[in-house]
Amino acid sequence: MLPIEVSGLKKYYGSLKAVDGISFTVKEGEVFGLLGPNGAGKTTSIEIMEGLRERDSGDVKILGLDPWKNGYELHKKIGVIPQNFTFFEKTTPKEAINYYADLFHVKVDTDAILQDVLLEDMAKHPFESLSGGQKQKTGLALSLVNQPELLFLDEPTTGLDPNARRAIWEVIRGLKAKGKTIILTTHYLDEAQQLSDHVAIMDHGHIVAIGTTQEIIQQHGSGERLEIQGTQKLADYIKANTEEMQVEYDQARGIITVLLKKKIDALAALAAAEQSGMEWGNIQTRQDSLDDVFIKLVQEPLEEQQETTPKNQTDKKQRR
Repeated sequence: MLPIEVSGLKKYYGSLKAVDGISFTVKEGEVFGLLGPNGAGKTTSIEIMEGLRERDSGDVKILGLDPWKNGYELHKKIGVIPQNFTFFEKTTPKEAINYYADLFHVKVDTDAILQDVLLEDMAKHPFESLSGGQKQKTGLALSLVNQPELLFLDEPTTGLDPNARRAIWEVIRGLKAKGKTIILTTHYLDEAQQLSDHVAIMDHGHIVAIGTTQEIIQQHGSGERLEIQGTQKLADYIKANTEEMQVEYDQARGIITVLLKKKIDALAALAAAEQSGMEWGNIQTRQDSLDDVFIKLVQEPLEEQQETTPKNQTDKKQRR
């Protein structure tokens, strides 16, 4: 049994197709990144998987359970950090963990949880005094109270400074090392590339790419390129003196780009540049990043509110 199995999932709000027939699976112990611009359908998909929102059609199994029909049972097995996590201002992380343990009727090793999320030093400080990263770590700690098999982390580093983001990354890596399965939504493409075993990129309710980050880059990227600082005249010379090479020139940047079908093409292009007798400057090889591919794949984002249910809709449950 896979922790997550989604097939043909659809959720419409009138004419808006928030989620339009997506399918994917997640393996045990992996970090799966769900990416996309605002309005892509990420939050709706996550809420359906968490059992907070009813789907229109399709099959969804989370830890073998239907999240809408078996929500109470499922909520005992999953941990969740929602967007913009917050808590009672005067409560300390240690008190918060003990409070959640009472809600779930479980016994926990509070100190061990605090250690897992790198928050031991702030255990007795009130929530209002914590930094943004420490508040997110508190949310991570609470998501672990019920010893979940699966974690949903919805943009856990949004708004954090680079150091705080990397601290959260270390926590996520530590949880993965303990065998946790993690669903991660994020707007930071470098974060997804650093943490995820597999990613799915959503746009306008569809999955437009899925696989490892390297597979997606290879499938949708522009390939490896050699960049040479030089002139249009040099670019024309290289193109005329290399066999069937794709050579482009960026006038604004003064950069010659040579598409490399194989590694040895770089040597041929550099040899042509040297033989030209013209001056040329810095060189580098470059390959698209996940960020480059993301920009190519997604269309203009929808407004954020279009992805959420109107207030008069009643298909969203309160978390137990």
